[in-house]
Formats: sequence, structure tokens, C-alpha cells
Amino acid sequence: MSSPQRQSIVVIDYNGGNLASAARALTRAAQDCGIAADVTITADPHAVLAADRIVLPGQGAFADCAAGLAAQPGLQDAIIAATDGGTPFLGICVGMQLMATRGREHGVTPGFGWIRGDITLMSAPGLRLPQMGWNQLDFTPGAHPLTEGLAPDAHGYFVHSFALSGHDPATLVATTDYGGAVPAIVAHANRAGTQFHVEKSQKVGLRILANFLRWAPAPATGGALGPS
Repeated sequence: MSSPQRQSIVVIDYNGGNLASAARALTRAAQDCGIAADVTITADPHAVLAADRIVLPGQGAFADCAAGLAAQPGLQDAIIAATDGGTPFLGICVGMQLMATRGREHGVTPGFGWIRGDITLMSAPGLRLPQMGWNQLDFTPGAHPLTEGLAPDAHGYFVHSFALSGHDPATLVATTDYGGAVPAIVAHANRAGTQFHVEKSQKVGLRILANFLRWAPAPATGGALGPS
């Protein structure tokens, strides 16, 4: 009897931070759900194009992360080509924010444009920024494969001052409440992202990562959702 085919999972290396912890969490999630997987941290466009899954972590400022990604020859084009071809993609924190139309932190910086909306400073009167710590996720059970098996009171670990605004409600998978509803998980076709750090969110994060490794989405048609 042949052994199951191993998944190739790449964690994009563009000096964006949290790479090792994201790779460790993916390895643990694969083990927990019995998936044979090779997790590699890489900036090699050829590895990205050949991967079965792509994960883009990120922390810090949108503009800095976008510049770091653009500075790696061929990397951004490889991510676009692979995901256009249907490879499942998961952005984490700023990695999720880069999916948006543009960021408005330290000027205006274009994003991938996969999720309509801008990344803007959060409005949270009476609350401190950045939002830092555990916060509950609000989602409709069974509405999206990434939230399968999560309890209704599931919490994620957030660290951010900017968030997605002006978005299409159809791309929202989960929100969190911080002075109002804040997008926490977004998805469109084979591209998804979490504003919170799944790699720091313990059992909840590991479950979402395991769901991502099992996810078999239909690829996007037409690429981006268009300008906001």
C-alpha cells in the first residue's frame, strides 16, 4: 500500500517576522491531523510555484512588509501566479492585510487586491491601541471550512492597530469586537487570511491551521475583487 503523498507547505521569507513560529505551528498542526507535510521557510519563487500551500506571515507596518516582499526578486509574482492557479493561500496578521486593495499606514501602499478594502487605523474610542491580547471570534458555525470544529467562544491572539475597512461583507468569515466589529478572518476563493496570530493562538490556532491544510477551495476566477 503506497504512503500518502506529502504536502509541500511554504512559509514566505521576506524578513516579515514570525517565520519560525509559523512554521512550527504548521508542522504541529499537520502532525495533529495526520497529514504528511514538509514545511519550508523560503524566498525561492520556484519553491512557491511548486508548493501545495502558501503561508504569508507578517508583523509591523503594512508599507514595510510590502517593501520587503517586493525586494525579493520574483517572489511576489510567484505568489500571484501560484494563487491564480488555485494554490491555497493563508495570510497571517500583516500577511492578511497585504491581501487588501491598499494600506494607509505611512502613506498609501498597494496590496494584492484580493480582498476589497483598505487597511486603516482602527477606531476604538476608550480602548488602547494596539489591540493586544486574546479576543473572542464571532462567526457562523459551519459557514466556512477554516472555522470547522471551533467552539462558539473561540479566542484568537491579536496584536494590531490597523484593520481592514470598506470591505465586502461576503469576504468576512469571522469578526472580533474591539470598539466595534473588526474583521478577524477573511476569505475569497482559495485565498484566506487571519488578522490574529494563529501561530500564537494555541488550540484554536492549531485547529485553523489544520483546517487550512485540509481545505480544498475552488480557485478564484478573475483574480482580484476589484478596487474599493
